[in-house]
Amino acid sequence: MSRVLLFSLLLATCSIAFASDPSPLQDFCMADSKSQGISMARIDFAPMGINPPHTHPRATEILTVIEGRILVGFVTSNPENRLITKVLEKGDVFMFPQGLIHFQKNLGHEYAIAIAGLSSQNPGVITIANAIFGSNPDITRDILAKAFQVDMNVVYQIQSKF
Repeated sequence: MSRVLLFSLLLATCSIAFASDPSPLQDFCMADSKSQGISMARIDFAPMGINPPHTHPRATEILTVIEGRILVGFVTSNPENRLITKVLEKGDVFMFPQGLIHFQKNLGHEYAIAIAGLSSQNPGVITIANAIFGSNPDITRDILAKAFQVDMNVVYQIQSKF
């Protein structure tokens, strides 16, 4: 009789143990960022390295400094075109408004790391110098010379680097 009782107790214990969630990891899973309309990027800056002036036409960006000391800035829209800058330290956060030209520069002689969160799964990126001087086909030199108020030879020298 004690064997039957012991077997019944063992069977009951095993059935409780096997009644767990079929996939415990499922409790920790969530939808990927692409279905949420957001995206993220890690930016590793070389010592004194930059992320050149660029814009995200479809997203606001929030930058968080993980390591290092980074100068950030953006330019307001016409007609003011005011430069807004700030030096960020580890743990600081800064927001770049959608569509405005912005940049980052590592101020240290060590590597710096930042995480960028963007309010779109497809934020787009337009690097200003590449778009202006490296377009295909080239924007004609007379247009760029007039826009930048420089000689056409200066435009030619710049375009030759892209």
